[in-house]
Amino acid sequence: MLSIVFLGLFLFSSCKDDVIPKPSSYLRLDYPVAKYVNFENSCPFTFEMNSEAVIKGEKDCGFTITYPKMKATIYLTYKPVNNDINKLLKDAQKLTYEHVIKADDILEQPYLNPQKKVYGMFYQVDGNAATNSQFYATDSIKHFVTGSIYFYAKPNFDSIMPAASYVKNDMQRLLETLKWK
Repeated sequence: MLSIVFLGLFLFSSCKDDVIPKPSSYLRLDYPVAKYVNFENSCPFTFEMNSEAVIKGEKDCGFTITYPKMKATIYLTYKPVNNDINKLLKDAQKLTYEHVIKADDILEQPYLNPQKKVYGMFYQVDGNAATNSQFYATDSIKHFVTGSIYFYAKPNFDSIMPAASYVKNDMQRLLETLKWK
């Protein structure tokens, strides 16, 4: 009788599910769907920006657009064109290509909008560079705007890629909706 009880306990305790290791996974980062609002003030240009971002005005129509949840900032700089368009273009391109040491690739995407008289270049910088996206826009006569994204973290493109992609899309929207007054 005692052997039957032991046999019953042994069989009952051995009916557990097998332990299976969990597969490795990635951190899931969900960002809100971007809602854009028009930004306008006394500066000679307007644009659309993400309503989740916080904009602060600086001197001479320069702005910082911060994304506190992502620890990222878009820096916008405005300069009037005073017969120095070539110098402004060289400076903007030089700023981008200073990252070539850390960048794996720099993709140039020209932007042309003749109806709004906005012409420029959007740069996507791949790799562990300090900035992942930059642009410049001009009407070639009066206005010149540059923008770049920086994260408050050591550059590690794999870990910030979801946030970098989200903010890059906002920066492209900013460029595409840029209008001169």
